[in-house]
Order: sequence, then structure tokens, then C-alpha cells
Amino acid sequence: MPKKKGGGTKVTLKAAKKAVQKTPEGLRRLTYSKLRMATFPVCLVKLPNLHELHLCRNLMKELPENLGNLSSLKWLDLHTNKLESVPESIGKLVALTHLNLSNNCLTSAGLPSTLGSLSKLKTLNLGLNKLDSLPPSMEALESLEELSLFDNLFTTIPEFIDALPNLTKLNTKRNPLSCVQDIKKSEAGESSLCLSDEHKEGESVGVKSKERCLRYAGLTVPNSVAKLNQDEWRIRKKFKQETVN
Repeated sequence: MPKKKGGGTKVTLKAAKKAVQKTPEGLRRLTYSKLRMATFPVCLVKLPNLHELHLCRNLMKELPENLGNLSSLKWLDLHTNKLESVPESIGKLVALTHLNLSNNCLTSAGLPSTLGSLSKLKTLNLGLNKLDSLPPSMEALESLEELSLFDNLFTTIPEFIDALPNLTKLNTKRNPLSCVQDIKKSEAGESSLCLSDEHKEGESVGVKSKERCLRYAGLTVPNSVAKLNQDEWRIRKKFKQETVN
């Protein structure tokens, strides 16, 4: 068990090695969630053969610069912390397929251009942060299938998104978007996300002379991720309660 110190949690390398579990697929998983950890356990970067790392629901404000040493990581879950930025070394996690950074304090300035180096990334959750733009380098994420940007500060959807060839799910709910969004279906069965110019006060939604359509092949639900898992549901519920209070 991790050692307690000053109300937080101290993780040792010895304890971490013992806590690693094997998944049914044979992957090495380590979970240290809901332990009120204020800092990232630096000893964890000495586990280069780790495939999954779950450190959600803690109090971490920053990640170590040598995070990239975890070169075998496929799944990194850091949701519900207090992260303000992501180190450039995250670009070295070239095996990463799932990255969850939702419900933190991330700003656009805190996202490094090296995110575009995660060529195998399939799902990226950046919801519940303070983002109003994304690094243009993310245009290189050709394997990306799901992108969550809900509950941020976006006034427009990043233009490079229409260049992501495998994107099938895009969640932009609850952003102050300055355009009207609609979904249209072409005769070929493709879905397109149509962005109208910002409508004038008093005009009904959709009544505009000019539209810019970003076309996504196979994009079936561009404005909502299909079904919420329990973790995301709890995060959103907590967010709504805090907003009300």
C-alpha cells in the first residue's frame, strides 16, 4: 500500500511494482486513483514496460518532464486532476492509443505541439477544461477516431479537424460556439457538419445565406459521443452540481 504523508499519498517504486496488474489481454496496468495525490509519483517513470496508467481523481497540478520515458504506454488516464499543462515529452509516447485529460485546468497554451506525434492515438478526451484552440500539429493524428472537446471555451471548431481521415465521433457540446451547427446527410451517405455564420439577434437558427461545411467521411455522430461511460457521467454530474452551487 502507498505510504501516507501529510494527508496525501506517497508512492514508492517497490509499492508500484507490486501494484501492477495483468489485464486479460496480457497488458500491464497500474491504477492509483482517488488517493488525493498532489504530485505525480516520479518513480513511475522507471516502469518503461507499463501499458496502462490510471491516475484519475487526484490533485496533481503538473506532470514530470520525463513522462516520455513511459514509452510502452497505450492508455493514459489523468482525468479529474488540476493539471494546467502537458509536458512536451508526451510526444514520445508513440504507442499511446487512448489519452484522457478531461476535467482539469488545461489552457490552450498548456498543450504542446508534440501531441501531433501521437500517431497511434485513437481516442482523445479534452473535455471540461479551459481550451479555446488546439495545436495545429494535431492535424497529423491520422489514427484519431474519437475527440471530445465538450465544456470548454471554443468559439469555433478547429479547421484541421476535417482533415482527420478516421475521425468518427466529435463532441463539442457546451462550448460558446459562434456558429450554428447542423448535421446534413449527403446522397453518398456521408455526414457533414455544417457551420453557418453567426446569426444575428432575432434571427431563427439556420436562416443564413452563407454556410461553411466541413465534410467528414463516415462521421455519424459529430456532435455527441455515442454512450457515456460511468466515469464520464459522474464527472459531468459533479460539474453540473458545482455550477449550480
